Amino acid sequence: MNAVSDERARRWRLVLGGEADQSLGGAALGGDDAAMDAALAALYDQGGQDEPQERRGGLGASAPRVARWLGDIRTYFPSTVVQVMQRDAIERLNLTRLLLEPEMLEAVEPDVHLVGTLLSLNRVMPEQARASARAVVRKVVADLESRLAQRTKAAVTGALNRAARVQRPRRAADIDWDRTIRANLRNYLPEHRTVVPSRLIGYARRQQAVQREVVLCIDQSGSMAASVVYSGVFGAALASMRALRTSLVVFDTAVVDLTEELHDPVEVLFGTQLGGGTDINRAIAYAQGLVTRPKDAIFVLVSDLYEGGIREEMLRRVAAMKDAGVQVVVLLALSDEGAPAYDHDNAAALAAMGVPAFACTPDVFPDLMAAAIERRDIKAWSERVARKS
Repeated sequence: MNAVSDERARRWRLVLGGEADQSLGGAALGGDDAAMDAALAALYDQGGQDEPQERRGGLGASAPRVARWLGDIRTYFPSTVVQVMQRDAIERLNLTRLLLEPEMLEAVEPDVHLVGTLLSLNRVMPEQARASARAVVRKVVADLESRLAQRTKAAVTGALNRAARVQRPRRAADIDWDRTIRANLRNYLPEHRTVVPSRLIGYARRQQAVQREVVLCIDQSGSMAASVVYSGVFGAALASMRALRTSLVVFDTAVVDLTEELHDPVEVLFGTQLGGGTDINRAIAYAQGLVTRPKDAIFVLVSDLYEGGIREEMLRRVAAMKDAGVQVVVLLALSDEGAPAYDHDNAAALAAMGVPAFACTPDVFPDLMAAAIERRDIKAWSERVARKS
C-alpha cells in the first residue's frame, strides 16, 4: 500500500474499531494511535451480535480507572471532542455517581453540559465534592463571561442610548450632533457651507435613574440545563448595569427568586434545582408582581412551554402583560443546540397573540435584548436572524 492508502486505512481503523482489522488488511496501530484506539474502545466497543450497532462501556466502576481514561482522552483529543466523549460516557456508562467524587471532577474537561449535570446533582452532592464542583462551574462561568458579558453590556448600552433620544436637549453637551446634522441635511446652505438645524436631537442618558425593568423567568426542568447556565451569566451581566433593574426567577412547580444572588452567577446556578415538574402559570404570576412600570419592562420567559399548571390562565397572564405594554419575549431555549422538544400548541397560541416563541443562541442574545429595549418587532427580528444563520 502507498502512503495515502496507509493513512486512509489508519483513519478508517480508528473510526470503525478493532472489528474492522480484517477488512482493512490487518492495519496495525501503534504508539499514540493505539492509545487513542483504546480510549475509544473503552467507550464505544460494539455489543453482541444480536445488536451490532449498540455499544457497551468498558470502563468498569473503578474511579481511578475512569480518571485515567479521562486523562487519556484529554491527551489525545481536542477539547471539543473530549466534551462529546464525556457527555457520551455520562449517558452510556452512567458515570453520574462518579462525578460526585472530587478526583473525578478534577479530571474532567469543564463545559456547559457538565455544569448542567453537576447542577442536577446539587442536592445530593457530598460536601467533599462541593468545592471541586464549584471550581468546575466557576471556570465555565468565567469563560462565558469573557465571551458574552462585555458584548451584552455594549449592546444594551447602545440600545438604551438610542432609545433615550430627546427632541429638545436642554444643554449643548447633551446634543447628539451626528444625528442632528443628518436629520437637518435638507437645511444645508451651500453658500455658507453649513446646516441650519430646525430641530435638535439629544441624549437623555445623563440621568442615573432606571430606564428599563428586565425580568428573566427561567424554566429549570431537566431539559433546560444549558439555558439555565447561560441565563445565569446573562442575568449577572444585566444586573451590573445601573440603567436596568434586573430580576431573575427560576421555576419548576415552585418559584425561586434569585435576584439577590445576581452579583455572582455561580451562586445563582447553585441556587437552581434542575428537574421536576413545570408550573409556568405560577411563575408568570410571580413575575407580574415584579413589574412596576409595564411600558418600560421586558419580560423574558425561557421555557419549553410544557405546562403542568393551568394553561388557559398562563395564556391570559401573557396577554395581560402584553396589553399593559410589557415587551414579552419567549425563548424555547437559550443555548447552542437549537430548540428542544417543546409544546407546539402553546407556542402557536403565543404566536397568535403576537408573542413568537423561538430558540436563541447565546451569541445573539445581546442583540435580542437590544432589540427589545428599542421596542423593535421581535418576530421580524427573529426571522431576520434565522435567515442569516
